[in-house]
Amino acid sequence: MDFDLAPPNGVGPLRVGMDRHSADAALDSLRDPSALSESDRPGQHVFRPSGLMISIHCTRDMLEAIELGRPSTPTDRVVYRGLDVFAIPARELVQRMGEYTSIEADPDDPASFVAPDLLLSFWRPFAADDEPEEDQGYYFSSVLLARPGYYDTPAQAAERLQQGS
Repeated sequence: MDFDLAPPNGVGPLRVGMDRHSADAALDSLRDPSALSESDRPGQHVFRPSGLMISIHCTRDMLEAIELGRPSTPTDRVVYRGLDVFAIPARELVQRMGEYTSIEADPDDPASFVAPDLLLSFWRPFAADDEPEEDQGYYFSSVLLARPGYYDTPAQAAERLQQGS
């Protein structure tokens, strides 16, 4: 199954800004009833048979962010504009994403990248760009799609609040 990232709206039935009850139901709909995982935590995350992890982050009864973790088999794909974000080497994905939007290394974690205009962030435990046999660094391990303001610094949040956004 393909999970198309649609920033800033969401992915699949999960829509940023939906209420907690609706987010829980949408998350539950992504489970495979024929292969339930003992690692599933209703209202938090589910694991599909491919190993794809889908996690929701709610604050004040509202879905703020959706995180997807790299599957171990290609039966589930996470796609943005035709790019399979977990099958393309991290360095190449950053380069190709740069054709659509600005994307920059996270100043606190240079192995991770943020596309602030899309409210997407890509994480891996360490940079191992030149070692294809090192999956955990060669490919991104997770992608997070968030609500506007999610990545704001306190000063940016104050400015956003002042502007009424």
